[in-house]
Amino acid sequence: MIDFLLKSTISLIVFLGFYHLVLEREKMHHFNRLYLLISILISLAIPFITFEYIKIIPVVENIQPENNNFISKSSEELIFNENKIQTEDTINYIPYLIWMAYVSVTLLLLVRLGKNYLQLLTKIKSNSNIKYKNANLVLMEEKILPHTFLNTIFVNSEDYKNSTIEEELFAHELVHVTQKHTLDILFLELLKAIFWFNPLFIFYKKAIQLNHEFLADEEIVKTYDNVPFYQNLLLQKGNDNQTVYLASNLNYLVTKKRLLMMTKKTSQKLAVLKKIAVVPILAGLIYFFCVQVVAQEKKVYSKSNVKISETDKDRLRDAYYLNVRILLKDLRKNKNISINKMYEELSLQQKREYLNWIPNKIVEKELPLSLFEQMKTKNLAVWINGKVSSKQEINQYKRTDFKYYTFSFVHKNARSKRFPQEYQYSLYTKKYFDTYLKNSHLHYSNDTCKMVFSDNSNKVLKKKNSYKKNTAKAKKEYSIHLNLNKEEFVEDKKTKQKRDFAYEDIMITIIDKDNNVNVTKKYKDLDLKIKQRYLKTHMFYLVGKRIPNQELFEKFKNEKKYLIFINDRRVENAVLSKMKRTNIYYYAEMVNPPTSTRDNLYFLYTKEFYESQLTGQLKNRTKKIELKYQ
Repeated sequence: MIDFLLKSTISLIVFLGFYHLVLEREKMHHFNRLYLLISILISLAIPFITFEYIKIIPVVENIQPENNNFISKSSEELIFNENKIQTEDTINYIPYLIWMAYVSVTLLLLVRLGKNYLQLLTKIKSNSNIKYKNANLVLMEEKILPHTFLNTIFVNSEDYKNSTIEEELFAHELVHVTQKHTLDILFLELLKAIFWFNPLFIFYKKAIQLNHEFLADEEIVKTYDNVPFYQNLLLQKGNDNQTVYLASNLNYLVTKKRLLMMTKKTSQKLAVLKKIAVVPILAGLIYFFCVQVVAQEKKVYSKSNVKISETDKDRLRDAYYLNVRILLKDLRKNKNISINKMYEELSLQQKREYLNWIPNKIVEKELPLSLFEQMKTKNLAVWINGKVSSKQEINQYKRTDFKYYTFSFVHKNARSKRFPQEYQYSLYTKKYFDTYLKNSHLHYSNDTCKMVFSDNSNKVLKKKNSYKKNTAKAKKEYSIHLNLNKEEFVEDKKTKQKRDFAYEDIMITIIDKDNNVNVTKKYKDLDLKIKQRYLKTHMFYLVGKRIPNQELFEKFKNEKKYLIFINDRRVENAVLSKMKRTNIYYYAEMVNPPTSTRDNLYFLYTKEFYESQLTGQLKNRTKKIELKYQ
């Protein structure tokens, strides 16, 4: 909202300033009228227009960079300095009060506008009407100057009957009727009611009304060719300061500007040059407010021994992975790197490239009383310390027994007969929180961290349809990979990272009667075939901001091939037509949705949802999982 107000206000000031300094003095009133109206519309639209310009930024990477010495500082102190989180939720009422005040004033002004409009209509209906050329004359009893509203001209009844109203005055008002000047005034009054806090629209209305008088004066001078008489007539009538709201008034601003404009002559060449001068003004505003530079890094490798300075994030990472062995394979193009070292032996560049993610501190979160009461009475899917709990078990606890809780939305294709609920809740007691969650951000949970990076082209089974069409080839490739031992087996990056990250060090129990599978093992000891078949996870391996490129964003709009969720809620693909790709802060893909006929399912997240719901809640903290297939 603030961005809109700043950009639109600056644009209005620039356009209005250019009009007063350059255009107003020239006799090109029809162009000026269009300029003033269109400049308002452009100023209100500019904040919503965005043109992206991609700029490639070369980033030099040293093959063997030298690390600076580790600056000793306790990891806990660094984390608290970087994550100062307010634990108590407070409601800020100031925005609500501001909006209430704005809406109240706007409604009052709109009511005032409607009241004045109805008053003019009442005058038309309650007084005599006479057809006059292409307008209606309304004969009023009170002493008034001629003024115009839409196609109606209000005049004094006695002056009209005695023929004391000069013909030039009728012609003047007919210009207002013919050129529909009232519509301009109504448009400005509506904007003044909505943007009542912005005085610029008052100045725009004055400029437009004066331009209306220039237009009417120009027609009278052309028709009657008696400038001195007309000027004297305006000065004579201008002594009456009567002004009618919403109407075009005869005596509006009978100033030196109007009197001089009647005799002024403008060079056609000069007028054309001043019209063309509008273009760079518009181009400049679009460049400053609408052009967005999107930087894309391009890595340039160098063998120079340039030192890379460490940051607080580097030191946080050093504390998190301290004394952890890193087993890493990078099989991407132009890489082919295999690492088996202690974390401390890695170069700073390797740490930043492969171990960029550091979890946030998990802060205590009080369970709402209303939600806890529902858990005790309604059939909700609730886990306590990683174990499924019934209403009877929940009733044995007090709300204050829990120190932290989470909830997640469950998509229809992931719900089961046992858990058909739309949401699932996980509660954690004080003891469990203090033991497993409180300090989970300080150090990696295991003594070994395994990672494999590969190109997407290494996927064995990409699409369900291609698998059906090429059954023999797919089975052959699948069996080849199964025959590889565990150390040599390589999966695509997305599948392996999501599954390993979700189930690491968890005891898995799988019972499948139809396939005679009954196994209870640690995740790392399970056969690869069982992992691929039964441990399909929806959890994402978040690696920071991930905005789709324009080509992929356009593909998302294809409802025949793509199933789209925004912030964990199913939406129609057409919704994306009303969004920009930069509205998406992170996206993740599930290939071959199990219950969908479409090829791909994508989860899109806005920045606000990503930071509030996903960050820091990536890893499944439970110790046991039971999977029963009936």
